Amino acid sequence: MYMLTMKALHVLLLLFILPIEINGFMMELQELTLGQWLEHWAKATPDKEYIVYSDRNLRFTWNDFNERVDRMAKGMLAIGVTKGTHVGIWATNVPDWLTFLFAGAKIGAVLVTVNTSYKQSELEYLVKDSDLHTLCITEGVFDGSYVDMVYTMLPELKDSQRGFLKSKRFPKMKNVVFIGQEKFRGMYNTAELLLLGENIRDEILFTAKQSVNCHDVVNMQYTSGTTGFPKGVMLTHHNIANNGYFTGEGMGFTADDKLCVPVPLFHCFGVTLASMNVLTHGCTQVMVEKFDPLVVLASIHKERCTALYGVPTMFIAELNHPMFSMFDLTSLRTGIMAGSLCPEEVMRGVTDKMHITHITSVYGLTESSPGMTHSTLAESFEERCTTVGKEYPFTEVRVVNPDTGEECAIGQQGELCCRGYLVMRGYYNNPEATSDVIDSDGWLHSGDLGIRDESGNYRITGRIKDMIIRGGENIYPREIEDYLYKMKGIKDIQVVGVPSEKYGEEVGAFIILHDGVNITEEEVKDYCRGQIARHKIPKHIFFVDGFPLTGSGKIQKFKLRELSQELIASVK
Repeated sequence: MYMLTMKALHVLLLLFILPIEINGFMMELQELTLGQWLEHWAKATPDKEYIVYSDRNLRFTWNDFNERVDRMAKGMLAIGVTKGTHVGIWATNVPDWLTFLFAGAKIGAVLVTVNTSYKQSELEYLVKDSDLHTLCITEGVFDGSYVDMVYTMLPELKDSQRGFLKSKRFPKMKNVVFIGQEKFRGMYNTAELLLLGENIRDEILFTAKQSVNCHDVVNMQYTSGTTGFPKGVMLTHHNIANNGYFTGEGMGFTADDKLCVPVPLFHCFGVTLASMNVLTHGCTQVMVEKFDPLVVLASIHKERCTALYGVPTMFIAELNHPMFSMFDLTSLRTGIMAGSLCPEEVMRGVTDKMHITHITSVYGLTESSPGMTHSTLAESFEERCTTVGKEYPFTEVRVVNPDTGEECAIGQQGELCCRGYLVMRGYYNNPEATSDVIDSDGWLHSGDLGIRDESGNYRITGRIKDMIIRGGENIYPREIEDYLYKMKGIKDIQVVGVPSEKYGEEVGAFIILHDGVNITEEEVKDYCRGQIARHKIPKHIFFVDGFPLTGSGKIQKFKLRELSQELIASVK
């Protein structure tokens, strides 16, 4: 006799699950790959607009985009990208970002997203940890050149023939592709990649497509998670396509909708909640390459967008733009405000002034693809303002006592956990970290504290983990602590989240100096500039003689957070 574990039983139930009725509609899990979804719409609505860049009047129909994706897929095959190959993309929301995602998806490659704010050490860590084979880059953003950083990481590139890179430090790296027309030593550019693809027969591409399954990993995103350094979250076609599908269903999306997307594609918010929503509903994605409130407002006005996504800081910038009143936003009806806690007054402003009468919020984490709960159109406005809604379809969510693992009663605070199709495959090459967050029964532990109310809605009340969320960016304190420990004169350091009206949280650093050492706040910040991403550089720096400790000697970070507020208030 064979005994099934609870996790195995759960998987079997999902395989044979029946459609369920949500808000009067029958829903079921979809089994298509991203490539199959794209080809479905290219055939069903070939001339319908799929991707639009309104600021430059660049438009792709479903058929045009699908043909470009096939050409790019053949180009990727030509440079040795095959099923399971890890391909990184380091770029803002440029027009070919999604081309690389879908081209890789069609041939079974895994697209590894790279945060656009990354600096040298962060880039090199990701490339090494992810076993990256090919890296696709743009020229750079903000105050850093991606080209220069890649040459620093791969000095051999300037003397290498394209496709024949041999790096001592990164032996698995074989190609660098520049997304654009410019030419750089040792790198392919987009035009050359498409040209190489012309030498690949259609039969080879067809064979590659046939090998891809919806349960294959298609996307890997790096997140700090709950402990340690960033880890590669492995997500399948099935994970993200279904999460995007149910997100759209919760907002009543149809093929007639136009979604304005100013959120970055390297986050789950952009690549899943936005792009997968559009992909599974056959509607139009109006892209903003890099967030600019004026471009967002103009794009909504010009394209008559019906939906808008953003983190609270984006909506605040749009609402307060001096030219706000010049734009007609009456076409808007729905959208998502997520990425950090959503202030009620901002949600009301978005409803009253931007005409998004059905603004919603999503709660989750990268490891849950990311949506775990969604305040859909079924909830009242009050519920959408004060809760993160109910669990996604085909998803189990529960609140458990972090110490005992027992499920909490209604209204009792505990850790939010989820189980279902949305749970990641695991952390890349890190089974120990995977087992730390996914238990033997298949429950993903979020590290966040919350409650479930009598209506079945969830409210987030805090975090077990110390992660800082600054304007939607996840920042893990240990990364900053480990970096600043290297600075001469620093004896000890603790990094915590400090409340911020603008970003939700800012990085605060409490520093103990060695005896006789004098260091200024600006010197600490200068030590960080150009080495770690700008959003990780401590906004507030406090020099202290010691840290508050428990009776067993553990540092009480919550007391440091309280102290930071007192210290900031004392200087105002």
